[in-house]
Amino acid sequence: MGTWLVFALAALFEIAGCFAFWAVLRQGASLLWLVPGGAALFAFAWLLTLVPGEIAAGRAFAAYGGIYVAATLAWLMLAEGLRPTAWDLAGVTLCLAGTAVILAGAMRA
Repeated sequence: MGTWLVFALAALFEIAGCFAFWAVLRQGASLLWLVPGGAALFAFAWLLTLVPGEIAAGRAFAAYGGIYVAATLAWLMLAEGLRPTAWDLAGVTLCLAGTAVILAGAMRA
């Protein structure tokens, strides 16, 4: 599985897991939401272990951050019905550029 795909799936599971906790603690959802939420967070952590062996954990987590930022803006649009601002789009562009730089350097090492 490619690094970018691992990061995209990890972001999906992290956002889903965190949202389950958000729904329980901030929106009064049933405590049963914590079961799939916990499973999603487990899947998120496991997925991050699938990045290629030559990428150190700290670099993998740093590079993943840009993908997470992009995924959260997608969540903003799809789940919350809000449009990202120009500031949001500029910020995510910077984050994804950082992700690309970190991964490019990691693959060369």
